[in-house]
Amino acid sequence: MKILVADLEGVFLPEIWINVALKTGIEELKLTTRDISDYDVLMTRRLAILKENKLKIEDIKEVISTLEPLEGAKQILDWIRSRAQIIILSDTFEEFAKPLMAKLGFPALLCHNLTIDRQGNIIGYNLRIDNQKARAVAALKGLNYQVIAFGDSYNDIGMIQKADHGFFFCPPPSCVTDFPDIPVTQNYDELKTMIGSLLEC
Repeated sequence: MKILVADLEGVFLPEIWINVALKTGIEELKLTTRDISDYDVLMTRRLAILKENKLKIEDIKEVISTLEPLEGAKQILDWIRSRAQIIILSDTFEEFAKPLMAKLGFPALLCHNLTIDRQGNIIGYNLRIDNQKARAVAALKGLNYQVIAFGDSYNDIGMIQKADHGFFFCPPPSCVTDFPDIPVTQNYDELKTMIGSLLEC
């Protein structure tokens, strides 16, 4: 039996932090795992920026409420789910992703959560487990699944390499340069072709 796992932002949704940066004008919030591969370094800096600028969870949610899935994302997800099970493995947070899941048809999502004080300040983040993407793939393989994994950035490398079949979707050039052996898809048509061939083999 085969099962798919995939990243969320940059694959099915726009990057939430980039949109917060555009809304607030805080350029540094545009940095993602495409730019800083160490997730703890990235998130620690993000939380410091939020504190410095007195941004609260409601400010982030206001931006999120304006976001829509990437064009064609819901359709490709529906196509995948008509053929196989898929689990979204994301380093986003429940508080961010929850309102967007309805727009994607409520796919299964495993992610992290935030610590928020009574004033609405985001004061910490809580990883469900370390290296959750690769460990989820390992667990699924332990359940005798063949795993197909895809994502767009450095924090997806572990699950892509751990999977039986792994590939990039719209990665930055640096990922392609650093990991030349990982196949690349650049749009949903190529993604559909890749998944179709892997499900049939």
